Amino acid sequence: MSHITQKRALVVIDVQNDYFADGLPIEYPPVSRTLPNVGRAMDAARAAGIPVVVVQNTARPGAPVFDKGRPGWELNEVVASRPRDHYIEKNLPSVFAGTDFNDWLQRNGIDTISVIGYMTHNCDASTVFEAAHLGYHVEFLNDATGSLSYENSAGYVTAEEIHLVFSVVFQSRFAAVASTEEWIAAVREGATLQIDNPYASNQRARARAKVAA
Repeated sequence: MSHITQKRALVVIDVQNDYFADGLPIEYPPVSRTLPNVGRAMDAARAAGIPVVVVQNTARPGAPVFDKGRPGWELNEVVASRPRDHYIEKNLPSVFAGTDFNDWLQRNGIDTISVIGYMTHNCDASTVFEAAHLGYHVEFLNDATGSLSYENSAGYVTAEEIHLVFSVVFQSRFAAVASTEEWIAAVREGATLQIDNPYASNQRARARAKVAA
């Protein structure tokens, strides 16, 4: 961490009931860990005067998940019961797509966004990548986020593999990856979480492979 204080916003992405039921159940990290950390991050942000943006995804009517008005679409009580400074309803993965998010960030002088919520590889990733391309410093709390497993014509991958790969890729170029505890400490200290780079990340991996050989 460095001690260059930035103006953060905590972005709470799609913490909706479909992720905790039969719709799209988050598998890794377990929600017994990530959901309390969502609440902890929101509380820490409120205590530090960091604005909280709550995001809710809406799918087309009749969709199997996130059909507006159905119980699965509703925000989980951990988020719904806590105060927020801005609310965004979106229809696409990125919080930036078709919303007022970027305008709101600019109006409020925000230069750093801290991402929590679901899913790591979908709405979180889309938001992280777009934020980085727009010039924001991005933080990703990897124990207040999560993934599920996939199988399709390209193959099969576990939730843990997806979450780990995206976390490592984020840290290599796009977002500072940290635990909720590390993020709270950085907030308290007025510190900035640091991002790595692709070259250094690759050099370490190559060195590890040489040792293993």
